[in-house]
Amino acid sequence: MDFKKNILVTGGAGFIGSHAVRHFVKKYSAYKIINLDKLTYAGNLENLKDIENSENYVFIRGDITDSELVESIFSEHSIDSVIHLAAESHVDRSIVSPMDFIQTNIIGTFTLLNAAKKFWQTSNHKPQTTNLFYHISTDEVYGSLGATGYFTEETSYDPRSPYSASKAGSDHLVMAYHHTYKLPVVITNCSNNYGPFQFPEKLMPLIIHNIVHQKPLPVYGKGENVRDWLFVQDHVEAMDTVFHKGKEGETYNIGGSNEWKNIDLVRKICSIMDEKLKRAAGSSEKLITFVKDRAGHDLRYAIDSGKIQRELGWKPAHRFEDGIELTIDWYMNNSEWLNHVTSGEYQKYYQEQYVNR
Repeated sequence: MDFKKNILVTGGAGFIGSHAVRHFVKKYSAYKIINLDKLTYAGNLENLKDIENSENYVFIRGDITDSELVESIFSEHSIDSVIHLAAESHVDRSIVSPMDFIQTNIIGTFTLLNAAKKFWQTSNHKPQTTNLFYHISTDEVYGSLGATGYFTEETSYDPRSPYSASKAGSDHLVMAYHHTYKLPVVITNCSNNYGPFQFPEKLMPLIIHNIVHQKPLPVYGKGENVRDWLFVQDHVEAMDTVFHKGKEGETYNIGGSNEWKNIDLVRKICSIMDEKLKRAAGSSEKLITFVKDRAGHDLRYAIDSGKIQRELGWKPAHRFEDGIELTIDWYMNNSEWLNHVTSGEYQKYYQEQYVNR
């Protein structure tokens, strides 16, 4: 079957990646989606069971730092577009094991850029209507805000952790390839995502899981750190918009305009879950445990997403009240998934099924 586009999605078995893969596979039957994922602890093919047999979907287990594998995928599948999501993304892990973040986030991005440049710019490459290297990044590259102000696309980079520094480095590489080699690229920097299928090292699923099991709810410092929360499906819709309408060489910030102090967010989840679990009001709040603050913990992130709204017509569709209800309900109704991913059961099974090429 001839497809209109052959899109390589990296990290498509992860949290945001699985939502993006499902969205593109279901919405665009004329697009072939090739999902390349290493299946580390946070990558889980169980997230994609509903589309795994789709005619326009292919899964390949592999590492984005493997240049031979990446180039073979470009050649075999005539890749004309890349949606690059694969990344090590947990700040705490970056503090303990920074080299993993340098390898995946910088070397991996470099490997993909080289493959795209080589394949798209060779004389024997069949011309496509368009090529695009779409790099998904984070608001953390901008550093930390005070009590006021917002990150814009013009904000200077000021990363404060090995994670954010590695993502900043990958952003710069992408733009360098655009300016030096004329590679068609676009970058988006998003705020904190939440929603179904997120690995429970992240704040929301961790708090939800611990409340269900009446375990301590760890909160860094005094819980004063502020984050802008974006429902994952709104992020995916923004990605779709940027992929189809974004201007080559541009950066777009994607945010939820939804700031919460960590402690207030945790208390909000406690209140909702006490009601859902038919527990006494305030009982879950008693589980809150303040722990030593993270090293170099940025105080506040907040995104001004005015550019993407003005120029491309995107805005978040979900109110936070609705998004948080959907998220809590999903985790409460999928406790088996949560237990399996924390045990590593699914990862082990799929790693045995898909041997590295």
